[in-house]
Amino acid sequence: MNSPLTRRSALGRIAGGAVTAAVAASLGQRLIAADAAAGSAMKGRINHSVCKWCYPKVGLEDLCVAGKGMGLSSIELLEIGDLATVKKHGLTCAMVSGVPGGITQGLNRLENHDKIVAFYEEYAPKVAAAGCKNIICFSGNRKGMSDEKGLENCAVGLKRIMSACEKSNVVAVMELLNSKVNHPDYMCDRTAWGVELCKKVGSEHFKLLYDIYHMQIMEGDVIATIRKSHPYIAHYHTGGVPGRNEIDDSQELYYPAIMKAILDTGYKGHVAQEFIPKRSDVLASLKQGVNICDV
Repeated sequence: MNSPLTRRSALGRIAGGAVTAAVAASLGQRLIAADAAAGSAMKGRINHSVCKWCYPKVGLEDLCVAGKGMGLSSIELLEIGDLATVKKHGLTCAMVSGVPGGITQGLNRLENHDKIVAFYEEYAPKVAAAGCKNIICFSGNRKGMSDEKGLENCAVGLKRIMSACEKSNVVAVMELLNSKVNHPDYMCDRTAWGVELCKKVGSEHFKLLYDIYHMQIMEGDVIATIRKSHPYIAHYHTGGVPGRNEIDDSQELYYPAIMKAILDTGYKGHVAQEFIPKRSDVLASLKQGVNICDV
């Protein structure tokens, strides 16, 4: 009985010169077909995405090909110039990046508003034209500012942004980040604070990015929080706790249950893998994460 064809064995045969060029081409086509079949075998209840920054040694084109083969429909935290590349591969960008000031210089300070508003006014139509929906934004760091004042200032800036978002039918999405380990002094570090901001802005075009890794560190109670706050959540990120590495049984969260809770809310958006692989085969870790979340 012949042993099953694997990518590694096929490439080894090709590299070793044991096959003709015609056979090599046939093997390549079979491998591509196998990847496509693997992607189509996904359950289809979760829309899978990945954050590009976690794979600095993998080119965007290569990540598109590999990601599509393992069932991804999005590669995210890309800037506007990269959207054509993912679109070429039949993918989307579930969360567009590039807001001025980044994480630390955000909407909680009035002096940052003009440049952030100008960014949304320029890029919201371009993001919509590329077929994408969400544009990330950040609260900024406290730097001695009270959470109440930051809430007020963020609401002022976001209300200015809403006109551009509503006109282009895109969503400004503020990420919840932990201030204990990765982002000291970041203001939007609690779900309740973010939900209150959503209520103050009062538009379906402003919501939250609930990062499961970050919120497990800050407040825990992940599933109950998702059930309670899901109307204000536009997007989800994963990550192993502690360490922000693979989301397998080496860490404390049980992602299949979390994914089921997300689906139970009626969520139709993307869930993005945002862990930093520890293993040398980073794409194998990514595929494992996608499979874990494919409930």
